[in-house]
Amino acid sequence: MTGVLDRIGSPGDLQALSADELAVLAEEIRDILIQTVSRTGGHLGPNLGAVELTIALHRVFDSPAEPLLWDVGHQAYVHKILTGRAERMSTLRQTGGVSGYPSRAESPHDWIENSHASTALSYADGLSKAFAIRGERRTVVAIVGDGALTGGMCWEALNNISVAQLPVIIVVNDNGRSYAPTIGAFAQHLAKLRLRPGYERVLGSVKHNLPRVPVVGPPFYEALHGVKRGMKDMLAPQGMFEDLGLKYVGPVDGHDVAAVEHALRLARGFNGPVIVHAVTRKGYGYPPAENDQTDQMHQSRGFDPVTGLPTATAGRTWTGVFSDELLRIADTRDDVVAITAAMCEPTGLGPFARRYPDRFYDVGIAEQHAVTSAAGMATGGLHPVVAIYATFLNRAFDQVLLDVALHRLPVTFVLDRAGLTGDDGPSHNGMWDLAILGVVPGLRIAAPRDETTLRMALDEAIEDDAGPTVVRFPKTPLGHDLPPIRQVGGVDVLADPDVDASVDVLVVSIGPLAYEVLDAAARIREAGFTVRVVDPRWVNPIPRELAYLARAARLVVTVEDGVVASGVGARVAQALRVSGIDIPTREIGIPVAFLDHGKVAEVRTEVGFTAQDIGRRIVEWTAQVERADADRLDSEAVDRMTTD
Repeated sequence: MTGVLDRIGSPGDLQALSADELAVLAEEIRDILIQTVSRTGGHLGPNLGAVELTIALHRVFDSPAEPLLWDVGHQAYVHKILTGRAERMSTLRQTGGVSGYPSRAESPHDWIENSHASTALSYADGLSKAFAIRGERRTVVAIVGDGALTGGMCWEALNNISVAQLPVIIVVNDNGRSYAPTIGAFAQHLAKLRLRPGYERVLGSVKHNLPRVPVVGPPFYEALHGVKRGMKDMLAPQGMFEDLGLKYVGPVDGHDVAAVEHALRLARGFNGPVIVHAVTRKGYGYPPAENDQTDQMHQSRGFDPVTGLPTATAGRTWTGVFSDELLRIADTRDDVVAITAAMCEPTGLGPFARRYPDRFYDVGIAEQHAVTSAAGMATGGLHPVVAIYATFLNRAFDQVLLDVALHRLPVTFVLDRAGLTGDDGPSHNGMWDLAILGVVPGLRIAAPRDETTLRMALDEAIEDDAGPTVVRFPKTPLGHDLPPIRQVGGVDVLADPDVDASVDVLVVSIGPLAYEVLDAAARIREAGFTVRVVDPRWVNPIPRELAYLARAARLVVTVEDGVVASGVGARVAQALRVSGIDIPTREIGIPVAFLDHGKVAEVRTEVGFTAQDIGRRIVEWTAQVERADADRLDSEAVDRMTTD
């Protein structure tokens, strides 16, 4: 590092900088962001738009004594740079490196680890109350951006913050977007505030010209802020905020450090709940991001820092296959509608939205509403397809259970990024769905292993009008097809020594782990054991055919990319017991733990999802069963000899 940033070891160092030095600092930070994310991948657009805002926040508030809570947490890169982590930013999202979200393990400046949106205001409400009970009058600041205010939790929190009347400052980082342009009535209200031409022209002219007037200019400009509220109410009424009992400051240019500082100091002086409305531009200062019409480089996987173009061409993806197949189905069924929660393009619904705009609904970051709205559509005779990341469906479990499943409604949930996602860290691993959703009565879950089975699963799910269905698939690259050798009912047999032969071990492979399982099967055979590999494709409820197949094995092992506790393996073992099949079972899955961030391949290795690890564990278990059987036979022989 060189220049101004080289002198910043902590937020306190910002106080000594002049206006010119602050401008240089902003440019240096943008350069670090671009260079870092071009190599490591990450959330570029949100952070480019939050540079000046973050500098101003750290100049006004005393972090960590006065908590700064980021929502969504992916806009906290600049915060990390200013709080002593600039030299480590090259390790962003790498194994053992800096997290892509706030991390309590990294710094006392990171109070919360929120990477699921719309939570910071509730944290702020609770923190401010804790400080008050302890007799501490400490300001809590929540920076809410990237569409987080479209989430219902924010409004539940605002309802309580306004009543408590504690010093909570809510900074709305309003860039008009989440992944895509933010939708909904509140987004439209903010747009009206920031786009009032009369208000902006008058304030802009006064701000630009009045300070130039000798002696009287600067003091008079400050005095004008006393009448600013009245003029603003005339041009852009603030009734909604007043009705909530919240004071409002803004709109303010979020790329003007001095203007933001002034607004924040004014808000702090109220000593109660205040909304500061900062207008920013996602991707600001980097033309490739500003001009990216899709998502302003919201999240990048690696790119040329000069041109902004991706450095690698993505191959065929699970998301792309789903997108194609859904379009094909929608062309023949006009009752199929699609719903997403602020992730149109990432979930593959962009082509659907463009071809069928009247049948597409983006509800904002509101997963609970998305699910129950889908329930209403299904009640009205439609077949909704709710496309969402697996990790985010956790937030709407109650709605899946009681609003959809209880009513036996035909809603299809398509869970992208199921299993291990890696570099976005513990909150983004889609590892909980198989366990959580397994307890929902009447819910069918498909875990396709390749492109063909994904297309089949989606077709079968949307054809099912008897109740809810789930189709899940991972973030990992899409491999070649793995056709079955034969089928037993709805169960695909992928490896088989002999159709009629009994085997030492039956391996039940779930989803795309079939590639590793088949490689592991070769190692098992090399160890001298016979193995049969099957894939049920539909894993909930457990297919009856698995009981039939299990009778011809001495050991059953399940392999799944979900948490091992209460997952598919546990349900297979239970189903065998119910069927009266008394043979040993073992489960391979993800441990019940919050896994550190890192590349997907590295995290998979850590949890033992390589063919070598899977094969080794199955060989060990099979050998144990063989020894136990031999010991049992020896014991029975001794008993017979003793009896004779």
